[in-house]
Amino acid sequence: MTSPGPAGRPGPDRGEKGGVRTALAGLTTRGRSFLAAGIAAGICAYVLGQSDLLRVGLLLAVLPLICAGVLYRTRYRVAASRRLSPSRVPAAGEARVHLRMDNVSRMPTGLLMLQDRVPYVLGPRPRFVLDRVEPGGRREVSYRVRSDLRGRYPLGPLQLRLTDPFGMCELTRAFSTYDTLTVVPRVEPLSPIRLSGETRGYGDGRQRSLALAGEDDVIPRGYRHGDDLRRVHWRSTARYGELMVRREEQPQRARCTVLLDTRGSAFRGAGPDSAFEWAVSGAASVLVHMLERGFAVRLLTDTGNSVPGEGTDGFAGTGQQSADAAGLMMDTLAVIDHSDCEGLSPAYDVLRGGNEGLLVAFFGDLDEEQAAVAAKMRRRSGGAVAFLLDGDGWGRRPDEVPAPARSPEERLRMLREAGWTAVRVPRGTSLEALWRQADHERTGPGTGDRDVSEVRT
Repeated sequence: MTSPGPAGRPGPDRGEKGGVRTALAGLTTRGRSFLAAGIAAGICAYVLGQSDLLRVGLLLAVLPLICAGVLYRTRYRVAASRRLSPSRVPAAGEARVHLRMDNVSRMPTGLLMLQDRVPYVLGPRPRFVLDRVEPGGRREVSYRVRSDLRGRYPLGPLQLRLTDPFGMCELTRAFSTYDTLTVVPRVEPLSPIRLSGETRGYGDGRQRSLALAGEDDVIPRGYRHGDDLRRVHWRSTARYGELMVRREEQPQRARCTVLLDTRGSAFRGAGPDSAFEWAVSGAASVLVHMLERGFAVRLLTDTGNSVPGEGTDGFAGTGQQSADAAGLMMDTLAVIDHSDCEGLSPAYDVLRGGNEGLLVAFFGDLDEEQAAVAAKMRRRSGGAVAFLLDGDGWGRRPDEVPAPARSPEERLRMLREAGWTAVRVPRGTSLEALWRQADHERTGPGTGDRDVSEVRT
């Protein structure tokens, strides 16, 4: 059996000796039983001097050997293809895998048993039986896969088992290609509430005050990756000794940075219902929600890594760029894992570089030092919302003694005093309810909508 085109080609024979071993290794239980019975009958015929019994023994022994030889020498030209629908699914969602087999040879195939390799987490390995494929014929089968755990899972390679009509021998041939199924975090729809740091439409109040009235009123700033070189202000460049560009009024999208704490020491437990998985799903939900509302967003982790990380300030752009950035961020969240970082300082170093607009953070357990670092992040953002996961509420190891220093109420107080809208996340609470709670706490008695116009991105 061969497989032309992108489906790959089975491994070549490695000599006559290797071919014989391969054929004999493919004998089924029935074939081995026939071979053993034939040998036993031959020995008994020799001892007892019964020629008729010898003929029976030869027939029993030769039949499985002939079937193995014929099956091994049979060559089918079969092409295989696989299609995922869709190739990216949320956790606990289902995807359908479509398999297509084409017989491109001039002779019909025999009985084919089709098996696709899938990881255990996606379910049992699918198996199909194709009775006969005529020359130039085609067969299509499909199966479903589902995973409660996010990640990237390989599907394949596809395997074909050939068998003879008597069931004496089975040979396996494998294709070389495989596909990848991406399971992204679950996304929870959020209400379109109005949080601090938002702006109406495009533009920026503080940036507008820096608009140019003429060449003499130029207010330069340092060059950033992605700036148009035609905006370079050479007089200021010569004065400051570094590349400077003009500040010009340009329509800007409201910005939002989603900070995800991935420190291994900040979360307890594992599995789809763990605190870390809730935080990852929450970050994905906020990212999708903000993109739908027209924000320029980026994903930031405690290690200081930013996604998408390209262009000016690392925020996603508009149009197709936003769609590509959304896919990139979801793919990143699909495989994100605990980091070895011990603190939030790398993320703070990124945030203090400029105005980040609205900041939405998902924190695990915070000690006093890391709570102080998180509190300082509020200074550079137009608005800040923190979801603090209660480690004790989400599950504590049996051998672990509760630490009073990690009291979530104390950490919430520190964040709120620094200007955060901080919400505690108990186990089993939906993000939608906490999202509304954050809006209610921000617009509590006597606050009204004052924060909406105080800070703009």
